[in-house]
Amino acid sequence: MTLLDAPAYNARKARLVHNFSIAAIVFVVVVGITAWFWYLQIPWQFWHWSADHRINQFFSAVQSGDLKEAYGLWNNDPNWQQHPQNFEPYGFSEFSKDWGPASDYGVIRSHKIIVARHVGNGVVIGLDVNGGSTPIFLRIDDRTNTIGFSPIELYSGP
Repeated sequence: MTLLDAPAYNARKARLVHNFSIAAIVFVVVVGITAWFWYLQIPWQFWHWSADHRINQFFSAVQSGDLKEAYGLWNNDPNWQQHPQNFEPYGFSEFSKDWGPASDYGVIRSHKIIVARHVGNGVVIGLDVNGGSTPIFLRIDDRTNTIGFSPIELYSGP
């Protein structure tokens, strides 16, 4: 076979090779990004962005001393003062004891989200409050967006 006896151009085969090459490149990039996230142990933190944002709003209100706004965020009801009887099992007085200056944490000056995982129908978030050694675990319900204490404690690492 000489150079002048080359086979005829096959458009279908060329298109197939081109598409396969693009798919392979995309696959390698996706696997690389996934491996990088896994290596850094940041498993898709953006999935919990709205829950993280809600917790940050709640703690901003607590840190500023505005417990009424924080209680509204806790119950996902900014107008809770118009119908406080709806929140009787965990009323504002109990909330103030847990989150006010006389709480176990004292005056809350700082918070940091350590871990967040989707568990059941909500997101469980582990927080370091005031640089403490023991994290606190809160849960945000997916359906109602209310915040509550989590019965589940997540592993936050060494």
